[in-house]
Amino acid sequence: MSAEPIMEPVMTQVDPIDLLSAIEKASRVPIRPEYVEGTVIVPPQPNDNHNHGAFELCYQLRAAGFDLVGMGNGYRAAHKDGSTMALPIPDFYVRRREASELDESYRKAHKGWYPMDMLALVGEVTSSNHWADTSPKLRAYAAAAVPVYVLINRDTATAHCHTAPVLPGGDAAKAYYSAEDKVDLGAPLPLPVPYPALDTAPFRAD
Repeated sequence: MSAEPIMEPVMTQVDPIDLLSAIEKASRVPIRPEYVEGTVIVPPQPNDNHNHGAFELCYQLRAAGFDLVGMGNGYRAAHKDGSTMALPIPDFYVRRREASELDESYRKAHKGWYPMDMLALVGEVTSSNHWADTSPKLRAYAAAAVPVYVLINRDTATAHCHTAPVLPGGDAAKAYYSAEDKVDLGAPLPLPVPYPALDTAPFRAD
């Protein structure tokens, strides 16, 4: 992809949710900015291989019996003091539960962002912003204790399944996943029980 992501540091006195809303309103074209580790990220427009592959992974999870597979929702993780830690929009995910009345109230209060604890599995497919998915987003998902992070890294032609999130000393900037399975794109990516192995062949052509 030729477009590069836009990344800007955020003023700490501004609620990131309000800042993202202002950026969306000011943009002349439709965008969906995200916020991770104090930085606003405006991802580049994904290409066909990105979207087709992400949808294929969703289909595989749905065909394996996981009804709460989805794409498109934004999720909010918070620090212990209640302030916003991260606002990612995963490429695909499996939720722990359907949105309850409490979840919908949370979304309304936070201007469209659901609570991150709804997620049992989250997945990202890299574009030209592969750095964001492999570093700050990985730490953000680990800090929020999302159990499984699936990463399709088209830059390195590899697929990764990260599990066992760790939050050393409660410091989100140091969060990580302590276990990882890695395969070349085209090979099946093993996921922890009860998930199926994912066929990554749809990404081989990119």
